[in-house]
Amino acid sequence: METMKRNAEGYFDPTAFAALSTIAAEEASASRRPLIYICSPFSGEVERNIANARRYSRFAVDAGFIPIAPHLLFPQFHSDERTQERKLGLQFGIALLSKCTEVWVFGDDVSPGMREEIKRAKWQNRKLRYFNDDCKEAAR
Repeated sequence: METMKRNAEGYFDPTAFAALSTIAAEEASASRRPLIYICSPFSGEVERNIANARRYSRFAVDAGFIPIAPHLLFPQFHSDERTQERKLGLQFGIALLSKCTEVWVFGDDVSPGMREEIKRAKWQNRKLRYFNDDCKEAAR
């Protein structure tokens, strides 16, 4: 440990050691956060639903998780209005869902796309948690 506190020239350098130790601890902490899948509406009131998905993702980060919200990513480069592109986006989302430990379902209304995600989550034996629009956990 003492040798790590010395710089390349062999001089004692506790400041650099402390800074590098802090960076290493932060990286280790972030890599231990579980991935969770954000399941919430997209179509319909798109602007409102995007704002909500961002809020739900922030809630997950604050709770110590890494949120995966495909409906915030894929509409950046494909159109939800085109049937084939929508299907492809849902398939991409399902692929990401398989990497997550839990699926968090937000809101009172479950859209057809959300129903498919929930069905797949159950099939993959993923833990499902339900939340209302205010991010309060609800029983289902």
